[in-house]
Amino acid sequence: MTPAPRVSVIIAAHARPIQLELLVNSLAPQLAGGRCELIIAENGTPAPTRLPSERVVRARVHDVAPGKCRVQNRAIGLSRGEILVFLDDDLIAAPRYIAEVESFFDCGLGFAAMKGRILPAEDPLAKVGPDWPYLDLPLVDHGERPIEVRGVLGANMAFHAEALAKVGRFDERLGPGACGHEEETEMSSRLRRAGLKIGYSPKAIVYHEVDPSRAERERFIRIARERGRCRVIHERHSLWSIAIRIGIARARLKLAGLKPSRIDRIAREERRVATLEGMRDGLRLPISIRHRLRRPGRLL
Repeated sequence: MTPAPRVSVIIAAHARPIQLELLVNSLAPQLAGGRCELIIAENGTPAPTRLPSERVVRARVHDVAPGKCRVQNRAIGLSRGEILVFLDDDLIAAPRYIAEVESFFDCGLGFAAMKGRILPAEDPLAKVGPDWPYLDLPLVDHGERPIEVRGVLGANMAFHAEALAKVGRFDERLGPGACGHEEETEMSSRLRRAGLKIGYSPKAIVYHEVDPSRAERERFIRIARERGRCRVIHERHSLWSIAIRIGIARARLKLAGLKPSRIDRIAREERRVATLEGMRDGLRLPISIRHRLRRPGRLL
């Protein structure tokens, strides 16, 4: 009987066949020996994406309807590893990525979840120009040492399977294909409430695609507002407290504009304002709709 793998890598995929193939190819040499299995969880496409490297994929989940968290949860049900890794499909994994994930969980620091390092695949400034902060790349770089952090980031994260068994799977009201975002924030909150530690791994490195077409301020602001609306689904806030925070955020943005400021600082302040305005918009929804949105998703 074939022993169960130690690591299950689940790739969330949606309509990016070229990028998905590149990621699978970067992982393929690391799958030898049976210690790791690869599962593709694809949503929102008419049919599963077929890959030249299909032989290294152990299992697939496909749903024509959008819903990243839903297909990830189904993939969790198919997984056999004691460590579950989640990657987005617009990444390239470093040559020792899987080995470094294992080393992170074996380091003796008692982490139940991992926030991996995410670096740009190319120099964003050289590729995009001065507006590169509006790409909103999910980059992570907290230095060269493992440290405890407050949360994971969905593009590159991992969990002990027993931690997910304890706190439940992803909230299907959240994430792409549902409200759009915040699934990893909500999961991180549940882990912390359960007393479980989340750590940053400096050596579990992936490289994120730099797509110049995404460097649009309007898109950047829209996504920030969407994040705010998602946030009030799983967190409790009041309109008056959000109004105060919006006033402070707008003052910060105005101050940044009054003196010479780097574009990345201005973008951060614009994102802060837009996120809070999205939270305000969510809180202004009729109470009946807000209560329905706050009902727990299918977590188990």
